Amino acid sequence: MSTLSSQDDEDTFKILIATDIHLGYLEKDPVRANDTFVTFNEILDHAQKNEVDFVLLGGDLFHENKPSRKTVHSCLESLRKYCMGDRPVQFEILSDQAVNFHYSKFPWVNYQDRNLNISIPIFSIHGNHDDPTGADALCALDILSCAGLLNHFGRSSSVEKLDISPILLRKGRTKIALYGLGAIPDERLYRMFVNKQVTMLRPKEDEDSWFNLFVIHQNRSKHGATNYIPEQFLDDFINLVVWGHEHECKIAPFQNEQQGFYVSQPGSSVVTSLSPGEAVKKHIGLLHVKGKKMKMHKIALETVRTFQMEDVVLADHPDLFNPDNPKVTQAIQAFCMEKVELMLDNAERERLGNPRQPEKPLIRLRVDYTGGFEPFSIHRFSQKYVDRVANPKDIIHFFRHREQKEKNDSDLNFGKLVSRPASEGMTLRVEDLVKQYFQTAEKKVQLSLLTERGMGEAVQEFVDKLENDAIEELVKFQLEKTQRYLKERRTDAEEEKIDEEVRKFRESRKKNTEEEEEEVREAMTRARAHRSEDAVLVAASSDEELMDTGMKSTGDSDDGLPATLNRGRGRARGRVRAARGQNSTRGSSRRGRGSTSQESATSSRTYKPVSMPAKNMSIMDAFKSLKPTASLNSSKSFSEDIIDDDSDLEDISTVPSSKVNQRLSTTSSLSKRGSQSQISRGVDFESDEDEFDPFKSTATSRRTK
Repeated sequence: MSTLSSQDDEDTFKILIATDIHLGYLEKDPVRANDTFVTFNEILDHAQKNEVDFVLLGGDLFHENKPSRKTVHSCLESLRKYCMGDRPVQFEILSDQAVNFHYSKFPWVNYQDRNLNISIPIFSIHGNHDDPTGADALCALDILSCAGLLNHFGRSSSVEKLDISPILLRKGRTKIALYGLGAIPDERLYRMFVNKQVTMLRPKEDEDSWFNLFVIHQNRSKHGATNYIPEQFLDDFINLVVWGHEHECKIAPFQNEQQGFYVSQPGSSVVTSLSPGEAVKKHIGLLHVKGKKMKMHKIALETVRTFQMEDVVLADHPDLFNPDNPKVTQAIQAFCMEKVELMLDNAERERLGNPRQPEKPLIRLRVDYTGGFEPFSIHRFSQKYVDRVANPKDIIHFFRHREQKEKNDSDLNFGKLVSRPASEGMTLRVEDLVKQYFQTAEKKVQLSLLTERGMGEAVQEFVDKLENDAIEELVKFQLEKTQRYLKERRTDAEEEKIDEEVRKFRESRKKNTEEEEEEVREAMTRARAHRSEDAVLVAASSDEELMDTGMKSTGDSDDGLPATLNRGRGRARGRVRAARGQNSTRGSSRRGRGSTSQESATSSRTYKPVSMPAKNMSIMDAFKSLKPTASLNSSKSFSEDIIDDDSDLEDISTVPSSKVNQRLSTTSSLSKRGSQSQISRGVDFESDEDEFDPFKSTATSRRTK
């Protein structure tokens, strides 16, 4: 970089690129607790030493959706240490920041805040590990953004249509259009691309002079029919795609021959799974951009723990192992010990020239014992390496392939042959497990109202994002909808006819996937609203108990006031913990607090809650209440139970797409272009082995005001 003149440096963007840092991974492990924090400090130290213009993160900065206090504290400490300072920022933002950061209370980039002194801005999208959740749709990155330490962009404000608006940057004569898209469920985004519901907005003035950089966090490799995003879905005017979520390091830009753009996959900066992709050397990238030319310089991370991995197939060594030998298990164990010792020696040699690397390596030996062999005790084997390996419990992994019996051609029954699904052998998700369970379950435990897809998504929300009311709210919502359907059909109150109508209604919903997704989203909104309402009710009840206790103590004696108040606070805290830990107290708390309509008036829900009776009503009970002999109260209760006015439902999106388009047309002068637009690129990519000289093409352009 010393060979660059000051004039050339004024026109060159220097961007540090990293993805999938996963702060807080294994933070309670006695050996690997600080690995992610040490590597994050190294990444920011490289940014500071190279005097980059900004840092670009591709999602999954945090490993948990709700990171611990230790993780958040360590992150804030690192950002304040490396990103604050007096060095001026050399680039300017031309786009309307109120559009780029429309969901933030402070809709401007942090280095332009006069109350902050930022020397290295950080731009980041969210990943699938730290995505927005809860009633307010907040994530850990929003905390950092509110504190002014990070710029969170790429959030989608609508689930129906995506208009991706770029952040327009300019440094000298170089202009960058920075696009970002945070993590979205792959199946949903895949369908939106197919239905042409994703639009990337482009600047009107000199659109061919912009270097278009796109950051995305999705599955790149195919995990299922629609559980990934093909590169061909992306627009062809893009120059470089930074792809997050995939942990294997492929940071050298690779050109997509069909679309013409380059793809860089930085990979993770920490080993989160003992798989072959994680064994590749970890790097971050220093990207230089001048005009339409770019160069990626790889920077090896020195603080990443060494990871050695090897596969052994016992059947490939017939001279060493005989399944009929009674001592074959001892021979296999001795063979595995030799392999582990060799991997430890290789790890030690790799660490010799790098004192910053952690001392204990990660070792993984995968043993295929197909062919009649028996595995030995992994626990006893791992005890020998407790002081030498960072993962003693996971050193050995035994697996075997299914042995298929040989049959003659005459014995083959083609009617019984079952094709193996394409997804078999891949990592199963929670919704896949739920679907498989109900497909193989007995008839008496099959779902009658819900679909397997809807139940799977509700369980996924419960497992991944701790939405404790997700399943309950989904069941209630489906019950209400089915009751409305049956009432509209005026079905006779006979069990057989009701079952038949319910079955038809369920089959129609299974075919309409978009409507089913809308139902799941509505149920999740209810669950989040209930959680917010419960927090308000518990806080209110705690305050009242505190006031009552204080009044009693005042009546007894003035001297006992402090002690009584302290006891009141202790009981209030205990009630808060009980309310958080037990969902069964929720209903009784609401009934004890008075009118439901008053609570909903003060609640932060975005829809009118349906009035539910004290006890859930079954479908048969609902039909009994419709008979002429039923009492007035019961029929009224049922009618209230099924009222649902769609006009009262509010859109969840923060800013309508029409407003976004209007702002872009008036302030940023952006225009929509389809994915098939033919653009003359002029993008040159230089190999990493050559000396950095991105200025071979000395074409000049007028400074755009």
